[in-house]
Amino acid sequence: MPDEQQLVEYLRRSYHAVDGLWFMMAEEALDFEGALELDRRVWAVLAKIQARKARELTGCEGNSADDLVACFSLKLTADGHEFRVEQTPDSVRFIIDQCPWLQLLQGSDREHVSLEVANAICPTEGATWCKEFGDEWEYAMPRMMCSGDECCLMAFTKRNSRG
Repeated sequence: MPDEQQLVEYLRRSYHAVDGLWFMMAEEALDFEGALELDRRVWAVLAKIQARKARELTGCEGNSADDLVACFSLKLTADGHEFRVEQTPDSVRFIIDQCPWLQLLQGSDREHVSLEVANAICPTEGATWCKEFGDEWEYAMPRMMCSGDECCLMAFTKRNSRG
């Protein structure tokens, strides 16, 4: 029987593969824009499921920056991202240095659609996570590797801290 890390990697690869396969099949049946809209809708629901499961696994019941860091870090780690966190009580910044989704697009010669995909999926995920944290948070992604930046920046800011 494989060790735990091998199982994690197997499941992660399967998760990534099924996402890419279903997108290509949806694109074949519809077109790129239709597949992208379906993808956006799927990721909105999946983000809600992931946020709720992350809360359960981490025992986080509140909406604090610490809770958001614990839960969203679990999501990014499970996906296979390499990232750093900068945090204050009213803001959380996830600096992503390596994105498995971009690597998959690059490896399948589909990097040319990566920015369109990221512009549809990343804001959808961020907005959903904000809602799952009491809608107290706003989300922005001012830097994206898909647009040529050296890292992605996923920024969550408390609404009341903006004045």
